[in-house]
Amino acid sequence: MPRTPAPAVAPADLGSYQQAMRRVLTCDLITASRPRPGVLDQVLRWADELAADLERLFGYTLIATTDHVRLVRELDALDPTQRQNFSRRGRPFDRRRLAYLCLLLASFQRSQIEISLADLVARLTPTANTIEGLGYDPTDGTHKAALVDAAHWLLDRGALHLSDGSLEAWAANGDQGDALFDIDHEVCEVLFRPARPVQHLGSAAGLLAEPLSAASPREQAARRARRLLVERPVVYHADVEPEVCAILRRRGAAEEIARATGLKVERRAEGVLLADPAGTFTDRPFPGRGGAVNRTAGLLLAKVADLLESSLAALVPLPVTPLPTDQADLVRLVDAGLPRDGVVAELAWTAEPGEGHGSEPPEPMEAPLVERARWEAMIHELFAEFGASSFGGTWQQDPYGLLDAALALLAELSLVRPVPGGALVLPASSRYRNLQGALPERADSGQLPLGLTGSAHSPPADQHLSGTGPGDTGPADGPAPDPETTAAHAPAEGNR
Repeated sequence: MPRTPAPAVAPADLGSYQQAMRRVLTCDLITASRPRPGVLDQVLRWADELAADLERLFGYTLIATTDHVRLVRELDALDPTQRQNFSRRGRPFDRRRLAYLCLLLASFQRSQIEISLADLVARLTPTANTIEGLGYDPTDGTHKAALVDAAHWLLDRGALHLSDGSLEAWAANGDQGDALFDIDHEVCEVLFRPARPVQHLGSAAGLLAEPLSAASPREQAARRARRLLVERPVVYHADVEPEVCAILRRRGAAEEIARATGLKVERRAEGVLLADPAGTFTDRPFPGRGGAVNRTAGLLLAKVADLLESSLAALVPLPVTPLPTDQADLVRLVDAGLPRDGVVAELAWTAEPGEGHGSEPPEPMEAPLVERARWEAMIHELFAEFGASSFGGTWQQDPYGLLDAALALLAELSLVRPVPGGALVLPASSRYRNLQGALPERADSGQLPLGLTGSAHSPPADQHLSGTGPGDTGPADGPAPDPETTAAHAPAEGNR
């Protein structure tokens, strides 16, 4: 008989425990000040129970001390959207910033308790200059800005503490300024926890969990199913191994997570999702009172719903490429850029995703194709309906750029799948068929509002699974849900 999550937690305390679980799963590092004061104490209260449940449910390891909490995850797939976790002021890091961040961490010596910015630059420069295409030029403003962003990322997480000086003053005044940092080696250590020594990796697949095989125990497949439910906006049956699909189709795995996190389970013919009415278990609240891209994406889905209802027969259904196929392509792309020097060849890990799996893959899912011309017509209709100024100064003269950004967001949320000539509309998009745009109450509000019609809920909605999408045979758990907030790519700042 499987153990129920949080067995020793009293019913009156279950809400507090669930909130702590959501915090651990959605924050890359919890400290006394991060994500805000009080959270660390809230999580440490349940540290023992959380550690036991996280290991059993997902195979995750919880590192909890009096000063910080860090969740070490088991990865099942590479996730391009996780670059959002490495950002400053909402701008994801480019390759230079990521490289500088890694070089800074590597430069800290365990015996050192403080370091000046001048010393950091002195250590970074020769190492960066040995890497083809990277380098560091102190006279190049873009190089200095990248270094400042990487240092701020470490400051935000407590790996460095600024004791004197200013990064911005140094960046603005050439070599005239400086800064002094205290180093927290414990935080540095938990920030970098690869699954295997990097010098043993001959492929990015070496960072991933062991592939399932015909001989894999059922619990290994069950853990993978649970991990996918909290890591992905929606888990489509066609995207997972048969063993995982069988577990997702039965009650048990999703309901265990629902008890541990307080989320709601939604099942449809095409897959499973976890919905979060509170909107606290996601890295991409959608749709909501966000920027123009977020809200335009919601309005586009409303138009797609009208299109599906009025002319479904005119839309061509096409097979959706299973995610494992896309994953193999992504691994090969990453591997093409890996350095070959320094890898311990006799110990190199080179397994491919899905290698060793002997079962037949599920039948591919089909989804209707909305051609590019239709998407462009929709964006022009929105500009005509709301006025170009409603979309902000960035986009009012660039409707196609806004369309591309909105489609990219919808793809990250597993609501559409871009293909040559357009995008396939995935079943989860039908959750938002009741979205309705409305004109701002105030002409100068600068907001492009969204309302939910036919729903008792009006909070921002988040991504996930279908209501009555293509191929849906109806809900397994009652009527189609209103568009609530759902668990989008779960960890808001995960360490995946």
